[in-house]
Amino acid sequence: MRPNTRKLALLPAALVATTALATANVAQAEGWTPKKPVEFVIMAGPGGGADKMARLMQTVIEKHDFSPKPFIPVNKPGGSGAEALIHMKTKKNDDHIVMVTLNSFYTTPLRQPKLGVDPLTFKPVARMAEDTFILWVHKDSGITNIDEFVAAAKKAGSKWTMAGTGKGGEDELLTAFLNKTYDLKIKYVPFKGGGRVAKELAGKHANSTVNNPSEALGFYESGDVVPIVTFTKERLPLFPDTPTMGEVGVPYSYFMQRSVVGTPGMQDEAYAFYRDVFKKVYDSAEWQEYKTKKSLLGEFITGDDLVDYWKVNNETHRKMLTEIGEIK
Repeated sequence: MRPNTRKLALLPAALVATTALATANVAQAEGWTPKKPVEFVIMAGPGGGADKMARLMQTVIEKHDFSPKPFIPVNKPGGSGAEALIHMKTKKNDDHIVMVTLNSFYTTPLRQPKLGVDPLTFKPVARMAEDTFILWVHKDSGITNIDEFVAAAKKAGSKWTMAGTGKGGEDELLTAFLNKTYDLKIKYVPFKGGGRVAKELAGKHANSTVNNPSEALGFYESGDVVPIVTFTKERLPLFPDTPTMGEVGVPYSYFMQRSVVGTPGMQDEAYAFYRDVFKKVYDSAEWQEYKTKKSLLGEFITGDDLVDYWKVNNETHRKMLTEIGEIK
């Protein structure tokens, strides 16, 4: 059957133009692929939640041939993520580099304005999850609930230590919150990476941590560490007997973004490629299983929705840092 050329001729010119543009954009997005290995920057040290997440995503991408070129993980934890942010800034037009972020994506530029980094200018590839936080102690402390924790920390004063991942990091913010809420003097001691922090507690070199579940899970399963309270709105399925802060009388929750970003000057065609790759990763059975096992929350977000999410969280962290005196 011949097409009705008369009807086609009557189509609005704008509609024809829009259709042609959409077709061209799809062709461009489908046409761009990496020409060399992709540098997969992790703004945290080895063994932590961000590192484990990135290496799992790398495995999924390779297993399912989501990319014609490999993703190569590179840890850049220095300066609470400043090293990674500066690296991304210097490669602002590079289409062969993406980065896994933590909340230091917000806090480090706020604390170090001379870096000249604006997180809102990065390409919003994907939010893969929101990670959770738990207050942990060693089993030998004998502490089993928040009241016992507060009593022990108050008695020890500044000798009570909280191992963490770096100055101005998420766990330091939570330490400041605990100090302010319960009138404590917990000393925050930074180490490189959440995996190292979990080991410090398991080895009795610190009194407590506020690790992500994925970082402390092995020591929890071996019985070395004990979860006291979660910084979530609801109890975590993996820790059904551990109350939330709200349940112990303090309605407070805090999450860490697990996102992937591109450089500020990344081409739209490259951005579309990475967005599609990480959506496939998110939808994979491996990622969904990982989310469940590691108590990760949150849905896939990209584009303008992710930028809006960043804006809200950037202001939230600005307020938190101001309250603890880190910034003015």
